[in-house]
Amino acid sequence: MKKIIAVLISILFVVSVFSGCAGKKAKEAEKETQETVQDMGWSDIESSAKGKTVNLYMWGGSETINSYVDNTVTPRLKELYDVTINRVPISDAMEMVNKLLTEKEVGKEDGSIDVMWINGENFKICKDNGLLMGSFADRLPNYNEYVDKAASDIVYDFGEKVEGLESPWGKSQFVFVYDSAKIENPPKNLSELKEWIAQNPGKFTYPAPPDFTGSAFIRQTLIDITGGYEQYMEGMDDAQFSQKSQMAWDYLNEIKPYIWRAGATYPESSAKLDQMYSNGEVWMTMSYNPVHAANNVKAGLFPESSRSFVLEGGTLANTHYLSIPFNSKNKEAAMVLVNYMISPQAQIEKFMPENWGDGLAIDVERLSEQDREKVNSIDRGEATLSPEVLKNHRIPELPSQYVDRIEKGWNENVSKN
Repeated sequence: MKKIIAVLISILFVVSVFSGCAGKKAKEAEKETQETVQDMGWSDIESSAKGKTVNLYMWGGSETINSYVDNTVTPRLKELYDVTINRVPISDAMEMVNKLLTEKEVGKEDGSIDVMWINGENFKICKDNGLLMGSFADRLPNYNEYVDKAASDIVYDFGEKVEGLESPWGKSQFVFVYDSAKIENPPKNLSELKEWIAQNPGKFTYPAPPDFTGSAFIRQTLIDITGGYEQYMEGMDDAQFSQKSQMAWDYLNEIKPYIWRAGATYPESSAKLDQMYSNGEVWMTMSYNPVHAANNVKAGLFPESSRSFVLEGGTLANTHYLSIPFNSKNKEAAMVLVNYMISPQAQIEKFMPENWGDGLAIDVERLSEQDREKVNSIDRGEATLSPEVLKNHRIPELPSQYVDRIEKGWNENVSKN
């Protein structure tokens, strides 16, 4: 009996050792595959992606955007490439960043995120901490064929060089929204805006930071009032910022007595400002989405007389991106998904207001004549500015390190003043 037990123990030990070695070899093979994916040909990448599931982590706060991914992109990707999307909604991009930081710290090689929707400060944190797969955008056929790689808002993401670490997915631009039944000629610049505010006391305000739209309005003011964005693109200069920002605080304090409630309080969010505009309490609102007015008119929330305008010197615009983490389990399938997201088909469908209305990440001039006609035939609503007007008035976002400084500066020099 003792001999039998000894034999069984020996067998179990051998099986255990063999299983451990097999598991180790499997992990090593997987790691090797992940490391060599960027050396594979595109047809091999597509073949390897078949049957895989991609965990797509993205902000889930918009039912319209969620529906576009679930009902338009997901079935097409499955049909064309046999790749399944598992959309994982999050409320803040820092959730993804913190997850990746933790996984890197503990050495987790089989991560839970395959593709993530990021830009700005979150991209910079990921880049600085080595949380991304590496340069991959130039490997994507659609990126090479349809993206204007020399455009400043493709080269830089909030002032940070992209260097192929993420691929553009869409574009947004800051616009003002006004009621044309009450405002015949909207202001063309900040000087005219100040004059209009003084002539129409209580009919203008902006959301308080850290609301994204309110913060963008303050950045827009800083850029416009101090002579353009170019001077800020090399990164933070403390002496320069202290001097230049005072001009912005002066402007915002000069309009303060004439804005809603004389600046004693500000709307806590862009949604609150939209509500105030909707009920006529103020005559302007603002958004980082050019089709914002049209979508709200269609929903019956804004007056049909709503229109959009941009400043003659340009308004802030940024590109939002998709990227692949360093420890994505399915890098090939992730690359196939990102490549599809910038295909003419996916981009044009996303451009349609009923699907999302998001700006094109690809260059219209690179499209076929048939696809250009599709883009030009899309009715984005009378309240939406034309793609040409928007393109001609795009200015890049400031480097991300300015955002916190501007918000703190506003609190200290305007809000508490």
